[in-house]
Amino acid sequence: MKVQAAILDWAGTVVDHGSRAPMGAFVRAFAQFGVTISIAEARGPMGMAKWDHIRAVGQVPSVAAAWRSRHGRAFSEGDVDAIFQVFEPMNIAAVRDHADIIPGAIAAIDTLRARGIRIAGTTGYTRPIMDVLEPLAAASGYVPELTVCAGDLPAGRPTPLMMWYAMAKLGVWPAASVVKADDTAPGVGEGKAAGTWTIGIALTGNAVGLSAEELAALPQAERSRLRQHAAAELRDADMVIDSIADLPQAIAAIDARLAAGERPTVRSPD
Repeated sequence: MKVQAAILDWAGTVVDHGSRAPMGAFVRAFAQFGVTISIAEARGPMGMAKWDHIRAVGQVPSVAAAWRSRHGRAFSEGDVDAIFQVFEPMNIAAVRDHADIIPGAIAAIDTLRARGIRIAGTTGYTRPIMDVLEPLAAASGYVPELTVCAGDLPAGRPTPLMMWYAMAKLGVWPAASVVKADDTAPGVGEGKAAGTWTIGIALTGNAVGLSAEELAALPQAERSRLRQHAAAELRDADMVIDSIADLPQAIAAIDARLAAGERPTVRSPD
């Protein structure tokens, strides 16, 4: 058995070095309701479906207290709906400025396709956001066979439904022949729950949060510290790599593990 398909996250994995588009939109959306959230609070649940992400941020004790102080009542699911209505157009606008392909992504994906590996995607972005982002990525050379969005199915990450749907549409099985690559813990959890191999992306994603230029300007010691921080967040992955540019070598290592009889472990989401 060899790897037949790689299912890739979008922001922070293939596009938008540092996953900056959604982070800024979350901060601005909460500010519209008189509540200031930190960048760390905005990034905390990254990878989840965006409605779920807003709810998770609103339940952070410091944010919940600020909401109660500003509005005189507890944060509610109706508030999640209201913030989401503001957030989604902001995120749509933001992806126009953060649709850059992460360095090395196209070459890595071309290498995998040359090996016969199918390429698809899952994302915490909604379909309206992806309707803007996908053509921008296509113009830069990235066109997966399909992308499953948050909202396409009854539940998103870290449940396995988007992964299973993508695998069914590709006609690829067993799960042990599929790799999920993602820069967030919920995205890794999605792959674990689906029974696939999981590869964490450390330096280009949400945990580090820097543009390619900002990352390149850092001293090596600081880059190493940030990588250790990101790897700790992605500790449930079968392996962690710096960026998608390293994916062909990582999948070759998984092929070797498959040939030796090893299979990925399945873990249901909490």
